Amino acid sequence: MAFHEHKWLIEKTSPVSGHMLGVDKHITNLKTKYQQVEIADTQLYGRVLILDGKIQSAEYDEYVYHEALVHPVMLMTPAPRRVLVTGGGEGATLREIFKHPGVEKVVMVDLDNELVGLCREYLTSWHQGSFEDERLSLIYMDARKYLEECDEQYDVIIGDLPEPVEKGPALKLFTSQYYALIKKRLAENGKFALQAGDFSMPFIDVHSSINKTLQEQMVFVRSYKAFVPSFNTEWGFILAAPELAKLPDMESIDRIIAERELKLLFFDGEAAAGMFSIPRDIRRRIAEEERVIDDDNLIAIY
Repeated sequence: MAFHEHKWLIEKTSPVSGHMLGVDKHITNLKTKYQQVEIADTQLYGRVLILDGKIQSAEYDEYVYHEALVHPVMLMTPAPRRVLVTGGGEGATLREIFKHPGVEKVVMVDLDNELVGLCREYLTSWHQGSFEDERLSLIYMDARKYLEECDEQYDVIIGDLPEPVEKGPALKLFTSQYYALIKKRLAENGKFALQAGDFSMPFIDVHSSINKTLQEQMVFVRSYKAFVPSFNTEWGFILAAPELAKLPDMESIDRIIAERELKLLFFDGEAAAGMFSIPRDIRRRIAEEERVIDDDNLIAIY
C-alpha cells in the first residue's frame, strides 16, 4: 500500500512529541460511558486497541506486555491460588494467569462493561476464551470501590489499568490511598504487580512517582521494564509486597516455568535478567523522586 493511502493514527506522548501508525481499517470507534474506545487493523502490528488516544496493546506484541506483567509476580508466589485483576479488559492478562496450574479463583474488576464486550467480540486472539473459564468472577465496578467493600484476601493482585489520563477512569487508581487498599487485600506473603507507564527519559516522571507512592505502603518495591514495539518505548512495571521479598534467580525462574509447564513466548530466566537490569540514569531518577501521588495530588499524563 502506498504511503499516502494510509490513514494515520498519531499517538501524542507530550505536547511536542508522538508517534505515528498507519491504519488500514477501523473496526470500531465509540465513546463508552467512561472512555473513547478504538479498535483498528494495521499492517505493522495487526489489530490494535486504543483507549483515549493511547495504544493499549497490539496483536503483534501484546504477549510481551502481558507476560511481563503477569509472570514475574506469579513466579515469585509459591502457590498463587486466588488472584485479583483490576482492569484487564482485553482478557490477555487472564489468559496468562490461567496458565498457572494452581490457580483456583480469579476475580477481574473492570469499570467498563462496554469495553470488555468489544474486547470479547473483536480481540479473540488476546483472551482466547479466558472469559469463559469457570474459575473467573467478572465484576463491573470501580476497582477502588470494590477494594473498599470486599473482604477477600488474594495471593496475587495485578493492576492492568490504563494510564492516568486527565479525567480518565483510572486517575485515582495510582494514589497512596488506593495502594493502602491493595495492601489490605493481600494475603500473607501476597504480592502486587502493575503496569506503571513509560520507562524512558524524559517520560519517567509518572513511573518514578508511582514507585515512590508505593514505597509509602509497601516494604518491597521493585521497578522493571520490557520493550514493547507498538508502544515505541521501554514500558515500566512494578512489583510490590508488604513484606520483604526476593526475586528468584535465572535458574529458579526456568525451573518453576518447567515445573508449572508454562508455554511462554517472551519471559524466562534470561529475559528476566534484562528486564530487572535498570540503566544508571533511570535508577538515579527513581531514587531521587520525591512526589507521592494522593487524592489531593494526582498525576496525569498528556
